[in-house]
Amino acid sequence: MVGVAPRLLVVEDDDPIRTALRWALEDEGYDVAEAVSGEEAVAAVATAAPDLMVVDLMLGSMDGFAVIREVRRDHDLPIIVVSARADTHDIVAALEAGADDYVTKPFQVKEITARLRALRRRAGAAGAAQGTAPAEVVLDRHPPAPLVLREERGTVHRGEQQVPLTLTEFRLLCELAAAPGRVFSRQMLLERVWEHGFFGDERIVDVHIRRLRTKVELDPGAPRIVVTVRGLGYRLDPQ
Repeated sequence: MVGVAPRLLVVEDDDPIRTALRWALEDEGYDVAEAVSGEEAVAAVATAAPDLMVVDLMLGSMDGFAVIREVRRDHDLPIIVVSARADTHDIVAALEAGADDYVTKPFQVKEITARLRALRRRAGAAGAAQGTAPAEVVLDRHPPAPLVLREERGTVHRGEQQVPLTLTEFRLLCELAAAPGRVFSRQMLLERVWEHGFFGDERIVDVHIRRLRTKVELDPGAPRIVVTVRGLGYRLDPQ
């Protein structure tokens, strides 16, 4: 039985680039939809429910940053930014907005497809059993409600309320929770969560850890669960 093609939305206002991406991604087996503006992209996410997105940053009145923030209000689908803006500030800002990965122009289409495959593998792993991984990990037993990670279900709950994590945030939390108390270096997390290493830039880990803390910590400014070990990396301290 042939599987259903993953739905992918390409958000790009440059016609030649958008067309080239569509043809290449369709050759890779994706069901590709297009959007030429930020407003069109947000509408397409609501109506077409894509599985993944590739987003340019420079889109006119509603730029890629705004698109990502709007999509992240209700959706956790993987998002890759493709942009000519290679400044570190822009990369960090896109990741802070909720992107999972960032590729600078000019690029090779095979690089985009490789990163999409990595994101899909991570998405599959997030919903699959992880061998000897515990059915659930209680991250925080303190009021107002316990914070519980259920890796096999792909969820985190505080009490009855589900915590809306992106794929990358969830994978980071799962890696840390696999060995509570163990210090994970940034490079180790890059290799395990991103696979391809994201240009070897370890700052991507810091950005996603900050986002993760805003969702799982009662006081993100004084984290107790996802703890920084200065000069070494991060560890998970269940409370």
